[in-house]
Amino acid sequence: MKLPYQKRKALYGYAFISLWLVGTAVFFLYPLICSLIYSFQKVQPGEPGVWVGLKNYIYVFTGDPKYTACLLSVLRETLWKTPLILIFSLFIAVMLNQKFRGRTLARAVFFLPVIIATGPVYNIINGDIAKSGAASAGQFSTMFRTDLMGDLLQFLGIYGLTDHMEEMIGTVSDNLFGIVWNAGIQILIFLAALQTIPTSAREAAQIEGATGWEYFWKITLPYVSPMVLACLIYTVIDSFTSPDNLVMQRFAEMRSNMLYGYAAAMIWVYFGIVSAAVGVITLIVNRFVYYETE
Repeated sequence: MKLPYQKRKALYGYAFISLWLVGTAVFFLYPLICSLIYSFQKVQPGEPGVWVGLKNYIYVFTGDPKYTACLLSVLRETLWKTPLILIFSLFIAVMLNQKFRGRTLARAVFFLPVIIATGPVYNIINGDIAKSGAASAGQFSTMFRTDLMGDLLQFLGIYGLTDHMEEMIGTVSDNLFGIVWNAGIQILIFLAALQTIPTSAREAAQIEGATGWEYFWKITLPYVSPMVLACLIYTVIDSFTSPDNLVMQRFAEMRSNMLYGYAAAMIWVYFGIVSAAVGVITLIVNRFVYYETE
């Protein structure tokens, strides 16, 4: 039976995504539903689950003091690290969007961490050389040290800072490589947004005598603001789902102890908190996003 051309095109599309649909159902939806069921059960290896209702969820907030401490730590880290990553990404994207020799190489260098940000390389960048398996190698170059801010302040003779300010400066400086390391995707997104700015807008700004500073705030930032929201959501989710944050480590610990029901409840509570945080951020930031209309 002959089918109209539009229906054939639709069938071609479903044929191409059929493997993805099967994989999503088998490897994502089924484990997701199972984990939700496990969160209401006491699950032991080799035994059927025993229904316990909301006991696992109640224990998350009332019986496990480590979980609350880990959650607050992750929230604080995400709160200060996210703006820095966005500002750094936008700044680097604006620089890489200029015409200069070696621009392609520079773009590749900033995207390189996305490809190799695993295993020993990431541990060295974070200053955790012991996990890299190279702690017994003797001395490492000081270029891998990320905790030199205190020594630098003393060398410069800067004393008398408040404990809070000194701690804040030290925290930011110690995580500087991590901020750069986590900005590769955001830089690419901002680069794509910058290249969509029409040349007519730049020419009009030049005719009006706008400075570079005015052009950034009046032209560049409004045009890339939708991507600011996208990068913000991506950065927040990336921070929350990082296997190095304390909540994910606590989850892995419970799973290793074969407390599968409690671990499932813990991760579902975490999922709810992350979803709420992303929703609130989207509602707030979306008010300041400029959407171009015809």
